Amino acid sequence: MTDPLRRNRLAAEGSPYLSQHEDNPVNWQPWDETALAAATEQNKPIFLSIGYSACHWCHVMEEESFEDEAVAQRLNENFVPIKVDREERPDIDSIYMTICQRVTGRGGWPLSAWLTPDGKPFYIGTYFPKEPQGGMPGFLDLLDKISDSWSDPDDRAEMQQRAEQWTDTARDKYETPTHDGDGDVPGDDALDSAVRTALRSVDDEYGGFGSDGPKFPQPGRIDLLLRAASRSGSSDALTAATTTLDAMAAGGLYDHLGGGFHRYATDREWTVPHFEKMLYDNAGLPPLYLAGEQVTDNARYAEVVDETLAFVDRELTHPDGGFFSTLDARSGDEEGTFYVWTPEEVHDLLDDPAATLFCERYGVTDSGNFERGTTVLNVSATVDELADEHDLEAAEVEAELDAARETLFAAREERTRPPRDEKVLAGWNGMMISAYAQAARVLDPDYAEPAREALDFVTDHLFDADAGRLQRRFIDGEAAGEGYLADYAFLARGAFDLYQATGDPDPLGIALELADTIVAEFYDADDGTIYFTPESGEELVTRPQELTDSSTPSSLGATVDLLCVLDGFVADADYREIAGDVLATHADRITGNPLQHVSLTLAADRYTNGGAELTIAADALPDDWRATLADRYLPGVVLARRPPTEDGLQGWLDELGLEGAPPVWADRDAADGEPTVYACESFTCSPPQTELAPALEWLEENR
Repeated sequence: MTDPLRRNRLAAEGSPYLSQHEDNPVNWQPWDETALAAATEQNKPIFLSIGYSACHWCHVMEEESFEDEAVAQRLNENFVPIKVDREERPDIDSIYMTICQRVTGRGGWPLSAWLTPDGKPFYIGTYFPKEPQGGMPGFLDLLDKISDSWSDPDDRAEMQQRAEQWTDTARDKYETPTHDGDGDVPGDDALDSAVRTALRSVDDEYGGFGSDGPKFPQPGRIDLLLRAASRSGSSDALTAATTTLDAMAAGGLYDHLGGGFHRYATDREWTVPHFEKMLYDNAGLPPLYLAGEQVTDNARYAEVVDETLAFVDRELTHPDGGFFSTLDARSGDEEGTFYVWTPEEVHDLLDDPAATLFCERYGVTDSGNFERGTTVLNVSATVDELADEHDLEAAEVEAELDAARETLFAAREERTRPPRDEKVLAGWNGMMISAYAQAARVLDPDYAEPAREALDFVTDHLFDADAGRLQRRFIDGEAAGEGYLADYAFLARGAFDLYQATGDPDPLGIALELADTIVAEFYDADDGTIYFTPESGEELVTRPQELTDSSTPSSLGATVDLLCVLDGFVADADYREIAGDVLATHADRITGNPLQHVSLTLAADRYTNGGAELTIAADALPDDWRATLADRYLPGVVLARRPPTEDGLQGWLDELGLEGAPPVWADRDAADGEPTVYACESFTCSPPQTELAPALEWLEENR
């Protein structure tokens, strides 16, 4: 039989990240039974390298080491080199990243781990230079030392012992507390504690969280602060949230010509970003700006949403619907060159006063703020300041800047573009569908159409409705990978949000089907938790759970909240009981650090306080009702649309396969043929109203 380790096997993989490495002299293997069996049979340690296509330091390590013949020779002779795309296998990434963070105190990509043949890590880190540098060991030296140690029986025994200890470290994180079904769900104290902790971590001067760089958007914390401000009237919470929203939209994190957000800022002031653009950031941030616009009536927040969704439509949308995953940080061989400017470049393309106004507005100077004297665009002067400085009317400055941005954007389009990872991931698409659906509710109903097209695309290509099973990714006509909890939870939430925006029951039906599979495949009643991987999935060294928020919300928190929301839409569902079971199981973790578990904390608040609902019985949402709801910040309020008559509702029930009307719709038809609203809060409901204002007033009084 041909030894699979004698060649690079990545050419057959669909992942763009893996494809980037198919020509390396390293005999890379995908994570599959063939590679793992070869490691066991040949008793070789595994070198596991995890990254993603838009990762800058992943590119650097490839160029320095994985394209090097000497490195390849050592890897090929002494190890089983395995490449993993973290976006395709978040379960593998989660396990080994947890160990890296706990052992080294830091994490990131590329993740580099040396494993025993049965997958247990004994040495781990992130980026390693080829030669020793800045206190970091050299990759070549590491390969030699690890290989020599593995060949020594005493050293190998020590490595295997360490591997067992580190694997136990991961199991400890994911271990579910003893479950007796009698624990208490976290109460309001957890939410209050999370708010206090968030406020203590706010950078009052520059916005965001922490007193140093790098700075990440942290959308869960902003959401928490906006909700706290709405509930308690806390000016501190509102100021912290809006200062952060303002800073992100004004700094280099935001693309001032093309719209959309980069991954994170490398500095405290949000000046220079890490330039990759991820779908999940551009899905998670628009809802916060929509909320900010509702709370403050700041028109700039709505502009940020419009510009960001325009970017997604232009650069991350599949021709048939659905959304691609990422844009790379690099254009050609350099990071950020697609986005930066010099004064000379601006003046070559624009006449004065437009060129001077643009440079002053966005801080384009001879010295620059980035490499080689180039400038990442940041808002450096207000329109009023420019008007005063140049003796112009503010409207004139705005007109000049608008025209300048159009010209420079067109010129930028001629540059070498960042590569695009064209994986369509189910979960990330769910987040983007939610963002479009919420924009449809707040800004323009037409935003529902891209959401609908994306949901159709994902369900057509990745969802087996008969089995209720979801695959994770689609690319180049091929679907692959078992769906994870994040895929089911985020896609179900996106479908539900589209139902709320349109009143179309079809997306609601998809959300309910996905929720049923979550309960069947991911919920473990004995352990009282919902795992990240399906019960029928691949067995790894431990079965992960995703309790904490990271660059995306905790899938467990999103799931618990989803189950609470959907409970009212199925007459005989035990969704709420399952949600309570999970929250009680993890109560100590949540109350011990509620800010780290912000999605679970918010889900616990919904569970404990019942949440709020507006059931609207009408053929269509009246225009004035739509406008009123668009203006009002109603965090967590469920908009439960239904037909006005019992006959119409029966048609929906038949379509959804429901035997009877669920609680949220039951006995809530339209009064006298008029659009009618029923408001409910904390398990109490108002009388039916044919005007929206009284229902909203009742809701406000009872919140």
